[in-house]
Amino acid sequence: MNYDLIVIGSGPGGYVAAIRASQLGLKTAIVEREELGGICLNWGCIPTKALLKSAQVFEYLNHASDYGIKVSGHEADFAAVVKRSRGVADGMSKGIQFLMKKNKIDVLLGNGKVKPGKKVEVTDKEGKSIMHEAKHIILSVGARSRELPNLKQDGKKIIGYRQAMTLPALPKTMVVVGSGAIGSEFAYFYATMGTKVTLVEYLPSIVPVEDEEVSKQLERSFKKIGIDVMTEASVESVDTSGALAKVKIKTKTGEKTIEAEIVLSAVGIQSNLENIGLEETGIATDKGKIKVNEYYATNQPGYYAIGDCVGGQALAHVASAEGIICVEKIAGHHPEPLNYGNIPGCTYSSPEIASVGMTEKAAKEAGYTLKVGKFPFSASGKASAAGAKDGFVKLIFDAKYGELLGAHMIGANVTEMIAELVLARKLETTGHEIIKAVHPHPTMSEAVMEAAAAAYGEVIHL
Repeated sequence: MNYDLIVIGSGPGGYVAAIRASQLGLKTAIVEREELGGICLNWGCIPTKALLKSAQVFEYLNHASDYGIKVSGHEADFAAVVKRSRGVADGMSKGIQFLMKKNKIDVLLGNGKVKPGKKVEVTDKEGKSIMHEAKHIILSVGARSRELPNLKQDGKKIIGYRQAMTLPALPKTMVVVGSGAIGSEFAYFYATMGTKVTLVEYLPSIVPVEDEEVSKQLERSFKKIGIDVMTEASVESVDTSGALAKVKIKTKTGEKTIEAEIVLSAVGIQSNLENIGLEETGIATDKGKIKVNEYYATNQPGYYAIGDCVGGQALAHVASAEGIICVEKIAGHHPEPLNYGNIPGCTYSSPEIASVGMTEKAAKEAGYTLKVGKFPFSASGKASAAGAKDGFVKLIFDAKYGELLGAHMIGANVTEMIAELVLARKLETTGHEIIKAVHPHPTMSEAVMEAAAAAYGEVIHL
């Protein structure tokens, strides 16, 4: 078959690129070796949020008396929680199937491999191969859980995020290695469900990409629910020969050994670059990523790459944005290159974290003179009414021009609030414009207006 475009990989980068291409009149096919929707819909973003919602509901029940409600005899059915999560993922994957049909996109099931001459070889599960041709080929092959030499995953005692979503029973004890979004979310989920969790982070702060004050707040919140947090610590080895895994951890004060039923490795991801034809076609890579220009073209004409297999933040919404920009450029449009400095990041633990732009430390290191405003949710009427007073909104402005350099939030539902600040930065909004934009009362989002006001000495409710 000959196509205008073939996309390899149907995650949030690939399927979005395919749909946009179809909208623009390109005859399009998408190649997928597992389930439509990729890791995000099937084993990442969506099913983890379903698990986290179950944990949040359980947490509400455990604290129902705080709201004047008596609940007795409730317990967590771990198998049912996992089943619900898988059901949500399956539903979303079926939704992608519908979108492929609606947009007249051919779905080619099998392993895709790029070939010279703008060809893609698709090999199905029976080993049968079919060659397809296209004017343009986009690689959207994603990434997988990264393995450390001293933390080899066996799928039983040492696991990655995929196994963490479908464990047959709730473990009594768990060591989570790595406190980025994946590690922190699973640490919260399992601790809330009743597992004794130890969170190990190599760097001085958990969620190390976040502003330091956010990291400290999350550490306090985690300790409050019984998570043991170990920073500046590294796992040296894991002995899985006994009934429990023996985890040897190097800390500032010496070595410790912790026993746990499960060790969850959440130390990052690595791109799926093996056996996809890069060497054969001469597509250049650098440090485990495919090299692309600002419109995602590789060094080989007609071949492109987006998502977790290229540089930039490994986030679903980044992959989607890259896919749209790439396809619009292919179709002859003039899209604006993506501004990687204005990408929101979210962590869906409880409390949630959301941020965009520079941290206070990074802004100071860049030479800015700052105005920093912070508004705690403890002073928010809506947060008090909701029983969710942990956390704050912190805004960082350039003192000279009033430019919003960064926004950092931790608290209930802040992942739903961050888009306001992304848009504000996109529109080059100043601090005074945020202050004068009337926010509804009572809402959590009032804290954005109050934090801006705090930066300029105009805060009302502090």
